[in-house]
Amino acid sequence: MTQKNILSQGLVFGFYLLLQIFFVRQLVLFDYAFCFAYIASVTLLPFETNRITLILLGFFAGMAVDVFYNTIGANAAAMTLIAFLRPSIISLLTPQRGYDERQTLSLSSMGLTWFITYTVVLTVIHHFVLFLLEASDWGLFFPVLLKVICSTIFTTVVIVIIQFFRRD
Repeated sequence: MTQKNILSQGLVFGFYLLLQIFFVRQLVLFDYAFCFAYIASVTLLPFETNRITLILLGFFAGMAVDVFYNTIGANAAAMTLIAFLRPSIISLLTPQRGYDERQTLSLSSMGLTWFITYTVVLTVIHHFVLFLLEASDWGLFFPVLLKVICSTIFTTVVIVIIQFFRRD
């Protein structure tokens, strides 16, 4: 990864965190659909990003959001988990021809179907862990499941819309 790519990825990472903390935080539909667009800060990192870097960045992003949301580590736990699982999810979704190492992980380079599948899988995992940790009661499983479904749809739509404005 070149110096220019590192700077570019750092700016994108910061953009998603600032977007979440200052703007997207207020987006809530019907008290069930919450938007967590900041997960794209880790999920859209280049393919060649190693697992330890992913985990550290995921933890940092989650803790930054936890500070502003006052959620005491729930976001950090969910982000660390999806950062850990990301390489495995990518390998599960790998097409027959494989990936170009320098290919960016974006809607325009990966295609709509692959991108949405990838985003939905990681978003469901993130939201399930986050909302279950916040509820901290298995008796609330079905309300948590409803929040996960609604929030996954909402978050995925927002991430896809942001991708339409991205320049590769």
